Amino acid sequence: MKNSEINIRDPFVLTQDGKYYLYGTRAKNFGQATGGFDVYEGTDLMNWSEPKQVFYSEKFGLNKSANWAPEIHKYNGKYYIFATFEQKNGMRGTFALKSDSPVGEFIPVSDKALTPEDWWSLDGTLYVDKNGDPYLVFCHEHVQILNGTVCFVKLKKDLSEPDGGCNHMFSGSDAFGVIKQENSRYVTDGPFLYRGKNNRLYLMWSTIINHSYYQCIAVSDNGEIDGNWIQLEPIFTKDGGHGMIFRDNSQKLMLTLHCPNSQLEEKPVFFELEDTGETLKIKV
Repeated sequence: MKNSEINIRDPFVLTQDGKYYLYGTRAKNFGQATGGFDVYEGTDLMNWSEPKQVFYSEKFGLNKSANWAPEIHKYNGKYYIFATFEQKNGMRGTFALKSDSPVGEFIPVSDKALTPEDWWSLDGTLYVDKNGDPYLVFCHEHVQILNGTVCFVKLKKDLSEPDGGCNHMFSGSDAFGVIKQENSRYVTDGPFLYRGKNNRLYLMWSTIINHSYYQCIAVSDNGEIDGNWIQLEPIFTKDGGHGMIFRDNSQKLMLTLHCPNSQLEEKPVFFELEDTGETLKIKV
């Protein structure tokens, strides 16, 4: 399959042993019970295998409205997917799934979300600090609080549950170039952290600006997630977002995101990134 034939949202790439593993949200029937997640395997970021199911959400009672944004991280020798599902109370939250292999089968680590039970939350990503302590960075949704936020919570070492309270990082209205308006909604989604040159810690995230989906970026002023987050000029402003960063087989720094943001038209796209030491930008 070519990239143009793959209809997914929220693409996420794991690079391992010369292979790429591409995951994402099934875009067909997005927002409905889509049944789980797939992986596409390839070696060149252009040609992919047919999708193979790695998680069947119906099997675990999670096949409700949200089967969204699977991120895969290798942690302590195992593979973990962090993804958004509907909780028993009808609110969305981020759950952790676990497998011995990047191609599954993944099973839930716990029967509860890692995000607060009474919050509408989505799009959790794993961050491990310099001491080896794991954290979940996620979004508190605008559907509940109007001005969506990005937050973090420390996790227990086995990633089974939180190990402390939630901490605010920034709000959707803080995006670069946004003009704040009273009672307006501000979207936050797709956080992803990347450690760049000069030990700078970047956070990719997405929002809606001027009626278009933007790939935004922020940087911590102290190089850790508890710093003050400075919003930089967005990386991509042409109706694409929910991106993440990885190294390709030649060690080039790469960005993938879905574009456009229109249902049934979403495709994974890839760009080489430049780390200037001050920010990240698409190479031209």
